[in-house]
Amino acid sequence: MKTIRTMAAMAAVASLLSACGGGGTSDVGKELGITNPEIHFINANPSSPALDFLVNGTAPSGQTNVAYKGVTNLTNIGTGSTTVAYAATSTTTALASGNFPNVANGHDYTVIALPNVTAPDIGLIDDPFDKGLLSNSARLRGFNASQNAGNLDLYLVPAGTTDVSSLTPTMTGVQYKNAVPASGQDSIYVSGGQYELIATVSGSKTPIFQSAAFSLSNNADWLVTSVPIGGTLSQLLPGQIHLLIAQNGNTSTPSQELTNTLTGM
Repeated sequence: MKTIRTMAAMAAVASLLSACGGGGTSDVGKELGITNPEIHFINANPSSPALDFLVNGTAPSGQTNVAYKGVTNLTNIGTGSTTVAYAATSTTTALASGNFPNVANGHDYTVIALPNVTAPDIGLIDDPFDKGLLSNSARLRGFNASQNAGNLDLYLVPAGTTDVSSLTPTMTGVQYKNAVPASGQDSIYVSGGQYELIATVSGSKTPIFQSAAFSLSNNADWLVTSVPIGGTLSQLLPGQIHLLIAQNGNTSTPSQELTNTLTGM
């Protein structure tokens, strides 16, 4: 739940809007709970066709023809109970659907098309965006869209790190179809810098995925999603995953796939 906003914070909005760069203006509105809720879609199902994302039965602008590993930009939606679904492109027959019972101003929402051995599935994340007004930290959340991977531990480590044996996971025990921090909780906050992401089976210190170095900017807002390597899900082995970054906000590059540097993976 968002903290109670004070009159002093409201009085500071004008100066903050002029001082913030990049996505700062949007961040201030979200933090104060005065902007429209926003939503976007990720296709994490390697066996699906291109998909249209449906909100209350209709595909919003920019939310159609989403290929595997595709991520759409955030788009405004209304408040209140909201049904979400996805369908093969140019159709409205839902392959999977879900509901956000109380969409609220200032929140971001993510809907994920998930693979499943028996039928397509759906993942839902409600992000309350409780970032401090003066913070320029990056926001980070993990999600497991890989039914073949089991539970995952995700480590955000300084670039050049290869050994996590003495480290605590940044996001621990990420279960299939679940986020860490969980839906409804705020993201974690980290400083911008040069990092790598390392994934292990939960409780293990042996990497199944180790990314090349990348830059995480201040004020970035990242959802790190494991997705299964393309193919028939029932034939995949544990550890056959990609790590996909969904970058929240209106950007020309809403997704970034990380390269696995482990030999043979």
